[in-house]
Amino acid sequence: MDNLAHALVGAALGRAVADRHVPRAATIGIVAANAPDWTELFVGLPGTRAQFLELHRGITHSLAGAFVEVVALTLLIRGGWWLVYRWMQRRGREATPPPAWRWLALCIGVTVLSHLFMDWQGSYGWRPFLPWSARWYYLDWVAIADVFFWVVPLIGLAWGAERHWIPLAAALAVGAAITLLIVLNASVVATWVLVVYAALCVTGLLGWGRYWFGPVARQRAALYSLLVLALYAGAQGAVLLHRNTEIRRQAVQRFGTGATWAALTTVGAPFTWEAMYASADTVAGVDWQLPRNLGLPAVKRAIETTTDGRAIAHFARFLAAEVDSTTKTVYLRDARYARVGRDGWALVRVRMD
Repeated sequence: MDNLAHALVGAALGRAVADRHVPRAATIGIVAANAPDWTELFVGLPGTRAQFLELHRGITHSLAGAFVEVVALTLLIRGGWWLVYRWMQRRGREATPPPAWRWLALCIGVTVLSHLFMDWQGSYGWRPFLPWSARWYYLDWVAIADVFFWVVPLIGLAWGAERHWIPLAAALAVGAAITLLIVLNASVVATWVLVVYAALCVTGLLGWGRYWFGPVARQRAALYSLLVLALYAGAQGAVLLHRNTEIRRQAVQRFGTGATWAALTTVGAPFTWEAMYASADTVAGVDWQLPRNLGLPAVKRAIETTTDGRAIAHFARFLAAEVDSTTKTVYLRDARYARVGRDGWALVRVRMD
């Protein structure tokens, strides 16, 4: 999912799990929940398109990578905290002592793992067993960007904040950014989502003004927001069970028992999925289809002998190819994200000279 969702859920998780034992647990949660993404800077990103396809959601998003991140962050934060604390003490200044190792590790561990789960629940995919297995796994529950994964944890965090203009301004600034994103992309957002979002905004302001929660109960407010998200995501998973059965039946009717298929999440329209089916030579949706051309000699050579070809082949859930014999170029695309045209982040060009 997007980094705003990871940050807000990470802050709520940090507060819900460790607020009584770890000062600034929400802030630590923000940093840790985004660790699988910002640590990609240390393994080669940003880079070429092939490197992006190969490295994004790669080793830093694996279970092994998450273990290293949790250990490293715990050592860095606890060690740095202790050094600052001792430095302040030597100068006779007041300072907050470092938290217990176990609570800090729990706070960081839970929030790092939240990133992995949130990525797994979408249709982009997750590779948990790198470096031993590069297989992608998909839950297909929640879209890569979801309004409610922004606003629900934001409300939980705001309700638990001090009644002061600084935390209020921060919450309003984030809320305004979310609202702007929704307005700019209103054409792809379902009407009921807009209505529920508006109702949640009013509820959030009302709860803040009437002090339904406060600093004393902020751990509980964060926990409740996470429970709402869990129920919301779980409900989509439950509805998907029926949708998967329907799409599987359609795939078999269209392409036979050897067909592959998927129910792809739709940004802006929770509880709806796009059907995609494929045979060995065709990939299709409800009202479109593409030849895959994977058996052509030029395509095979592009996939087997070039870095770009291998990268897109490993990434693509529904790989298709197009050959331009005039320019001796093979276009390899993941039909989930690039169905037409010859440009896009999920498409690579391979010159076969």
